Amino acid sequence: MSNKNLLVELFVEELPPKSLKKLGESFAEVMASSLKAQGLATEDAVVTSYATPRRLAVHITAVAKQAADKSVSQKLMPVAVGLDANGAPTNALLKKLSSLGADASAIPKLKRAQDGKAEALFYDNVIKGATLAEGLQKSLDETIAKLPIAKVMGYQLADGWSSVNFVRPAHSLIALHGTDVVPVSALGLSADRITQGHRFEAKVDKLIIKDANGYALQLEQEGAVIASFTTRRADIVRQLEDAAGREKLKPIEDEALLDEVTALVERPNVMLGKFENEFLSVPQECLILTMKANQKYFPLLDANNKLTNHFLIVSNISPADESLVIGGNERVVRPRLADAKFFFEQDKKKTLASRVDGLSKVVYHNQLGTQLQRVERVSKLAGTIARLLQADKDQAVQAARLAKSDLLTDMVGEFPELQGIMGRYYALNDGEPAEVADAIEAHYRPRFAGDALPHGPVSCAVALADKLETLIGIYGIGQVPTGDKDPYGLRRNALGILRILIETPLDLSLSALIKLGAANFPAGMLSPTVVADIEHFVADRMRGYLREQGYELSHIEAVLAVLYGRTHQVLPRLKGVKAFAALTTAKDLAAANKRVQNIIRKNHEELGNQLQGSDLKIALLHEAAERDLYQAMQDISPLAADYLERGDYGQNLKILVTLKPFIDDFFEKVMVMCKEPDLRLNRAALLQQLGGLMNQVADISKLAA
Repeated sequence: MSNKNLLVELFVEELPPKSLKKLGESFAEVMASSLKAQGLATEDAVVTSYATPRRLAVHITAVAKQAADKSVSQKLMPVAVGLDANGAPTNALLKKLSSLGADASAIPKLKRAQDGKAEALFYDNVIKGATLAEGLQKSLDETIAKLPIAKVMGYQLADGWSSVNFVRPAHSLIALHGTDVVPVSALGLSADRITQGHRFEAKVDKLIIKDANGYALQLEQEGAVIASFTTRRADIVRQLEDAAGREKLKPIEDEALLDEVTALVERPNVMLGKFENEFLSVPQECLILTMKANQKYFPLLDANNKLTNHFLIVSNISPADESLVIGGNERVVRPRLADAKFFFEQDKKKTLASRVDGLSKVVYHNQLGTQLQRVERVSKLAGTIARLLQADKDQAVQAARLAKSDLLTDMVGEFPELQGIMGRYYALNDGEPAEVADAIEAHYRPRFAGDALPHGPVSCAVALADKLETLIGIYGIGQVPTGDKDPYGLRRNALGILRILIETPLDLSLSALIKLGAANFPAGMLSPTVVADIEHFVADRMRGYLREQGYELSHIEAVLAVLYGRTHQVLPRLKGVKAFAALTTAKDLAAANKRVQNIIRKNHEELGNQLQGSDLKIALLHEAAERDLYQAMQDISPLAADYLERGDYGQNLKILVTLKPFIDDFFEKVMVMCKEPDLRLNRAALLQQLGGLMNQVADISKLAA
């Protein structure tokens, strides 16, 4: 069978730029997987994806003209159903064979084999391999059906009466096996070898692709199109760096913007533009956002990351005289920057404090009240947290009170992404302390995984209060995240709270914070179980967060069992447990601890209040093994306490290793559950002390296999 390289291209009208990368990857991956599954492409076939603003294509190496035949053993039915008492075939068996293209002559060749509890009939058959035309048609249909299209559009075909649905109207289809056209169809199109190049700069109106292997080169040379998304993106990066380097500047880093402009051009050409210096009086975040979001430009920064009045344009054309293109882009961006300047100047005329009352007209949630009511709850909680952190309570309250006021400004109304950022600028303009202004900007942080945390106790207090209020309020009215749906970002808020407490770190009880936050809501507004529910919800998020940090689940559970809300200690404790678990004696000690815990639990069940109020009596330590264990515990207790107080959790755990021989000797020679009540109670008390000593950092019994 002849193996040749395969090319499939779907030429369409301009595809959604933010989706192009995923569309291109999906088109190639699904097509290749389907052909491999049918035996038309080998598992090691090289798959190359192509995606431009007006095409999706894939090149696959070593594709067969026809797949190899397959020998299969097919289960037909139980013997009792297929054959009667005399061994003659039933009508059911004959019908089944007929559906497979066989007749009664195949019955002697049927095999019997056990299938579960019953014996079944199996038919050995050879399935003819699919031809490329059959297999590619199936793959093409599957690929188009599985494209990650957010919204399809319906359009009429050239015949004037039929219509199809796709992301954009399709105009041509290429399917080449080497130099041969494969007769397939899709979206009302029959496969050919004709496509189009660059809308303005192609050398010919229609490109006739000669063979699959020369596709990309022919498209570039004759069509002025760089077909590979990856190659085109790399070319843009190179041109951006070269153009910026000539000005001794650097382009802003934005991966999403790079993907988007790559999806907007067929052959990129980077040009340098500039705007008037007067616009630099506007906060650079505003100018950067308007240039990126509205114009797809790359603003240029100096060595100190300060915005300059230069920007880079990624053009889809390469004219001999670039001044017209540059001038046109400069004229287009000027009104955008002027709008930003106007918004900024107008917003500064009114203080943030004067806008606070206006939040009473903004609904936060129909069950939770207005933004002003929310601000009052956040302010109260922020003040409490600031006091716990020994920070300036008044600054935290003021920052929380002003934090949402920028929602009523023109700038944030135009660019919602600038929430908090503009609040900081306006607060400084109003003469607020830098700590208040910084807290206003930082109260949204962290906004996403890997985002910077708020810096300083005032900022942390406001950020924690804001996230806790959202989590408690929304969760408390029953808007619980389900599956992948989390419209209020409660998982993100929970993770943000954890990151602030753990990574800053802050010595605050998470449980206490949740209770304080819940107390700020009107009676009856929230679920009566909201505090416990959120504690469980956040604990689950913590497990996920710690797993992502690379810690083992057993280590996490061991630490969480004795953490008691001291969230700031979780990472150092886990590091200590990890070091302890690496010791050769760790598993044996963990097993001994598990035995201790089981005995304590059993004694609690049987002795109850007797054990709770029981003190260890040294005079009742009759056996040498129990006296030795008690003395060993006394010897290391001061050291263990000192390590715990200093936060040296690894050493606290390692010193427990010295107890191992004494614990072994105790269990070998001492009967804990003895008949004498006083002795049993005293030995239970000894083990209770031992358990407390061993589990100061973590419940190491959870490390036992």
